[in-house]
Amino acid sequence: MAGVYLHIPFCRQACHYCNFHFSTSLLYKSELVAALEKEVGMRTAYAGGDPVATIYFGGGTPSLLAPDELSLLLTAIRNSYTVLPDAEITLEANPDDLTEEQLESWKKMGINRLSIGVQSFFEDDLRWMNRAHTAEQARERLRLAIGFFENITIDLIYGTPALTDERWKENVDTALALGIPHLSCYALTVEPKTPLHKLILQQKSADVDPDRQSAQFLLLMKWMQDAGYEHYEISNFARPGWRSRHNSSYWLGEKYIGIGPAAHSFDGGSRQWNIANNNAYIRAIEAGELPQEKETLTLVQRLNEYIMTSLRTMEGIDLEKVSPQYMSGLRRAAERYIVNGLVSLQENRLVLTDEGKLVADGIAAGLFF
Repeated sequence: MAGVYLHIPFCRQACHYCNFHFSTSLLYKSELVAALEKEVGMRTAYAGGDPVATIYFGGGTPSLLAPDELSLLLTAIRNSYTVLPDAEITLEANPDDLTEEQLESWKKMGINRLSIGVQSFFEDDLRWMNRAHTAEQARERLRLAIGFFENITIDLIYGTPALTDERWKENVDTALALGIPHLSCYALTVEPKTPLHKLILQQKSADVDPDRQSAQFLLLMKWMQDAGYEHYEISNFARPGWRSRHNSSYWLGEKYIGIGPAAHSFDGGSRQWNIANNNAYIRAIEAGELPQEKETLTLVQRLNEYIMTSLRTMEGIDLEKVSPQYMSGLRRAAERYIVNGLVSLQENRLVLTDEGKLVADGIAAGLFF
């Protein structure tokens, strides 16, 4: 099976920490939507005829698109691919876009999962991040969304300079009290060339404290376990049965088609990515060209990608999926992490311990070939 990802590169305003490809100008929104529709049709052969099990509108802020624009893109996908009847169809949305009219139209067109960018339930945190919504809107609009959608995930950020453990707990408790079945929780990362990076360099903002981030992550894992959520991926927690099917397909190495500027695709053996420029993307698609680069992955590259993605999941690395010529080398490399209590060997699987999750990327790098 395959997934389809559509990158909607528009935002109402720029969050200080974000380094994704987006524009705050909606001047060419109609032209870009038309290009997205056309690219959907141009990419039909990429997944080799596999049925589409998940569709994901990401960004950017896809909830800025008008309902007729979203419906146009969904219709194009259904006309170009075999979409499974129970396909998971996710829309990323900001709280300030969640109106009764919007929610009703999204549900009617077949969207069945919302990913809502809350980040915090505290007003001063949202202002510091330069988010477009308020703390009151976050609470009110989530309650409204719950009346239309059962399958909802929200994003929360921890490890910001001013976030105390008490406030972090209140953020998590607020989400749990609302009955949100899935949480994606991310440690604040200071990316180069972002407004936040510049503010820190200019000493207008405090830098992040890695020790505080680690402590808040450990607290998060305990709270979510106590609440009965599966910690099924480093940053993702779900009640049983409520995992993100689309994101899980990435971690399982399944095929996916990326539509839109800066979107990535994977067909099992190669990776492609579109140009990260809205106008250049539009011009190329209008001319009938796919503005992309391609990389064919070697066996070692594919193994390293499997190590990196699977190690982040609660199932870990399945050693039976590793080619025999690399099996003994991987076991030897993992031994020191097992001895140090960062990795455990469970029924022929290498699984991170809670302490190992704090340094997951470093462990993955240490296991690479």
